[in-house]
Amino acid sequence: MELISQHAKKIMEGCKDRAREAGLRFGDETLEYIVTNRDLLELSPKIMIPTLYDYWVQDVEVLRESGRYELYPNNPYETVINTRPPISYYNDNNPDWLNVMIFYHVIGHIDFFQNNLFFRHTAEYDFTSRALADKRLIARLRSEKGRWVDYVIEFSKTIDNLVGYYDLLANINQTDGDRSSSMLDFYFDVFLQHGLRSSMNTFSKEIERYNRMLREHPEDGELLFIKSITEKHSELEALYAKKLVEKKTVGRCDLLRFLMEYSPFLNREENRWMLMVMEVVRSTSLYFQPQIRTKILNEGWASYWHEQLFLGDDRINGHEVDFAIVNAKVTSMPRVGLNPYALGMRLFQYLEEQAEKGRMGLEYFQTADQHQRRTFDQGTGKGRDFIFHIRENYCDSMFINSFLDQEFVDLHRLFVVGKRLNQERKTWQYYVRSRKAVDYKQMVADSLYHPPRIEVAVADNKALVLNHVFEGKPLVRDFIQGVLLGVEFLWGSEVHLFTSDPVPVKAGSESDGQLKEERPKRIINWKRFRYAMKDRSLTRTLAE
Repeated sequence: MELISQHAKKIMEGCKDRAREAGLRFGDETLEYIVTNRDLLELSPKIMIPTLYDYWVQDVEVLRESGRYELYPNNPYETVINTRPPISYYNDNNPDWLNVMIFYHVIGHIDFFQNNLFFRHTAEYDFTSRALADKRLIARLRSEKGRWVDYVIEFSKTIDNLVGYYDLLANINQTDGDRSSSMLDFYFDVFLQHGLRSSMNTFSKEIERYNRMLREHPEDGELLFIKSITEKHSELEALYAKKLVEKKTVGRCDLLRFLMEYSPFLNREENRWMLMVMEVVRSTSLYFQPQIRTKILNEGWASYWHEQLFLGDDRINGHEVDFAIVNAKVTSMPRVGLNPYALGMRLFQYLEEQAEKGRMGLEYFQTADQHQRRTFDQGTGKGRDFIFHIRENYCDSMFINSFLDQEFVDLHRLFVVGKRLNQERKTWQYYVRSRKAVDYKQMVADSLYHPPRIEVAVADNKALVLNHVFEGKPLVRDFIQGVLLGVEFLWGSEVHLFTSDPVPVKAGSESDGQLKEERPKRIINWKRFRYAMKDRSLTRTLAE
């Protein structure tokens, strides 16, 4: 692995100038490295962070991917990571023209990293420097504690998806001076709506009163309003203080942080070193949470810009066919399955055109005539501004649920594919199950990252109680024993998990004697079960 040549660096600096002229915003400093495919195999298990702490699973991943590479050689084009400065890797087999195209793609990623609100917490420090410090810490602890360090890492990583990512975003830049704003949120969002159960008219009047006080007293209107509501509702401050305590100790929370703060086992003097290991795992997970939640947006944004910028670059001359081949491999819409690069890019292109023609307003949505809808064009000229707004404020779930509509599905002739077995030929057959936007949107939503929602409490007998708030998808039973084993170790006492498991009632009848669905229709009855881990022994009982 080595830095790119000065010749290539000069070309990429020219790409930055063109990107800024198009409206992208990003820092001046970037680092680019030339790597081999073998280098990428070794970096991939470490999420492309060379300084990430060592862990035995990474060695297993390298061996597995090396074996796969021997059978199926491939040539990855690039990888970029969200550090300060951003680091990107380029395959040593890439020609100059391809590196120009790829660098435009990388610039799209960097612009997204540095301007999307879901990445706000990653701008506070350089992750590669922190990762190096964490790596040295883990190495020192291994020399002192031996294999127990890897046990703590493994137990922590089983629950590192249950971190308080949205709590972290909510608390960014919050200081003591923000207490009044937090109390206002509590007053309007909780106290009025759930405590007093006020009518909508009362709620609206209170908002108007608040806005009027801000207009009349620009400097201290908010404080005057808070004083008026605390005088009128003497119980408000007590309820707010109670809410803050409950937020820290119970409910939907960061399970790793809860264990670190309240575990009697971890807070013994001889076990406090485990807290440092757990914090490394937790902070690493928090850093990468936004990337997994913005895959479609991020790749779509980068693909949109590498196409826009490279097609307008004179360095494409003579490589139009080469570009078309590479671009098609990256951004083609598959008939079966999902390509986040292609879906994201086409959604951005679609939304830019819709906003450019004024089709994002109420007038367009109230137009029922299909001919009028096809010819609707108000010429707003705000298409590019609209997609920049999306880049800044949206994540994948918001992006898909807000904008993937029937017009987009019809435009690109998208559909949901079903799979069935032909009993006579003993072959799988694929068929069009649905062309409805609601079904396609559900298929995409099912592919998005969505960790389980776990509420935490402590029972009277000091057992840790984990309540899985069921959202239609059960936990994977094969993993429950291993996860609870690790949580029991970190908690130092028994652990109870309440979750919903499917109880099949009966199988549906087959409508066709020749064709059999891959998943026969079944009536599922969901029941609550309690999994109890005590002394490394798991029991499962019906909770209802």
